[in-house]
Amino acid sequence: MDWNEAGKQLRAARRVVIKLGTSTVTGEQGELCIERVQPIVKSIARLMQERRQVVLISSGAVGLGRGLLGLHPSRLKDMAVKQACAAAGQSLLMEGYKRLFDQCGVKVAQVLLTEEDFSNWTRYSNLRRTMEKLLSFGVLPIVNENDTVSTAELESIGGQTRTAAFSDNDRLAALVMSGLEADALVLLTNVSGLLRSKGKEKPGKKPASSAAEVLPFVERITPELKALAAGPSQHGRGGMITKIEAAEIAMRCGGLAVIANGKVPAILDAIFRGEPAGTVFLPAKRLKGKKRWLAYAAGVRGRVVVDAGAHRAVTQGKASLLASGVLRVDREFGAMDVVSLVDMHGREFARGIANCASEERQKGQVLFTRDNIVLLQAEA
Repeated sequence: MDWNEAGKQLRAARRVVIKLGTSTVTGEQGELCIERVQPIVKSIARLMQERRQVVLISSGAVGLGRGLLGLHPSRLKDMAVKQACAAAGQSLLMEGYKRLFDQCGVKVAQVLLTEEDFSNWTRYSNLRRTMEKLLSFGVLPIVNENDTVSTAELESIGGQTRTAAFSDNDRLAALVMSGLEADALVLLTNVSGLLRSKGKEKPGKKPASSAAEVLPFVERITPELKALAAGPSQHGRGGMITKIEAAEIAMRCGGLAVIANGKVPAILDAIFRGEPAGTVFLPAKRLKGKKRWLAYAAGVRGRVVVDAGAHRAVTQGKASLLASGVLRVDREFGAMDVVSLVDMHGREFARGIANCASEERQKGQVLFTRDNIVLLQAEA
């Protein structure tokens, strides 16, 4: 695929999710940066005038609350302080957006989400229905994590760490895109895309802008690609690695993802005119809705280690998993719980919905039906 084909898909995109990072939304003193946000608001209004449905994922509540309360950024290391800032800043964030979108004739709605809104299938389905209704009314949903009550951070399952359904707004944006089956995900940040060095750099040293170039296309997420990513930004929780992970979810939803610079004037207009901008992640084979939920949003309750034969049967033979293929249960689970399937080396390779509780399993019984198993790498 070249820019012509990618541009054609972006021009044709009818439902899009746009995410603004903290560095785009807030200024140095923790104020709403009207200079950067207002042009983006106008671009979103133009997209909606073109009869596109838009969902806006916006960071910035914590930063605005910090500014209002006059706190130094170092105070945000304390979770209670961060949550207090979120409570103080969320109303400021929505007040600012409402004022700017009112000027463009766009109605907005606030949607605050926690991990449970994704990890529970019933709540996930209810969320989708609500968002669909808002979009049908011509309203712009403005989504943020409910930082006042949510503490979605790294969890541990059987001694293995994993990320929660989302611990930053990049992944939140990707999960919203997945749930709504949107055509495109745009992540606006403070860099021009995924950068790669033009030549050799010292280990551990970021390439200077003059020594780096934007990678225009990504067809597949590889370990080498992730190695190009940096850590979290100064005031945000994410960074390039979380954007790559979000883009990977978008790719497996069969959609396009774009990482671009939110400080560039009219960047959204350029993207949806199909002009070269940022890094474009190309669509992969589309996972079905329930399997997307299993792979990325479901709350994992149990963990089983399978033998080599069962691993091959699931990954290569596309078979169901029998109870006899389970070497051990590292974490107990109930019927209909989502369970992590791990190989003999401790690597999670799939997730499935259990047919029965772990203590009720019997030899020869189908523990996980193939239709309720999703591989965590793209299936052939």
